[in-house]
Amino acid sequence: MTHPSTVRTALLTALTLVAFAANSLLTRMALGDEAIDAASFMPLRLGSGALFLWILAQFRKGPNVESSTSQPAKWTAALMLFVYAVTFSFSYLQLTTGTGALILFGTVQVTMITAALHQGEKPQPLEWVGLLLALVGLVYLVSPGLTAPPLVGAALMVVAGIAWGGYSLLGRGSRNPVAYTTINIIRAVPFAIGVSLVTVSM
Repeated sequence: MTHPSTVRTALLTALTLVAFAANSLLTRMALGDEAIDAASFMPLRLGSGALFLWILAQFRKGPNVESSTSQPAKWTAALMLFVYAVTFSFSYLQLTTGTGALILFGTVQVTMITAALHQGEKPQPLEWVGLLLALVGLVYLVSPGLTAPPLVGAALMVVAGIAWGGYSLLGRGSRNPVAYTTINIIRAVPFAIGVSLVTVSM
């Protein structure tokens, strides 16, 4: 009989993947149809996310993020989030939805498993299979050929995946994930606005 915690983990993982895919779809719809430029979309995306999470945090109880995470780690996480938001948005000016999502997913997985290996963790056989598939998929997607994605767009998405993987690793020790992500998004918003202002003025 399957343990309830295993089912819960599988469902949450599936929901996360769906949310990741929806994130790519919505971003590509906005940028692909030129409904908004990437520089303006980025702070709007982060700002709306920060507002939603702040409202959500008001209805949740948990330890204060200030007491559960050190100051340097918070700023590092916020910068990781900012790098992810910048590279993710601008990469979708060139990539298709599916290609961008696959590069992002694969890079995040490679980043997190590589970090686990560096920290001395021993992956399970299925994790090794996942790492191998992610590496093969990334190499195949970015290899030169008729269907290869634009190099700059692919490189930006790889950076986005590394940044998101790094952000996820930094957040593993958080006792209140909602509060942790809320404060980091709020800290990342001014950087996003700065990039937007610089880009628009160019």
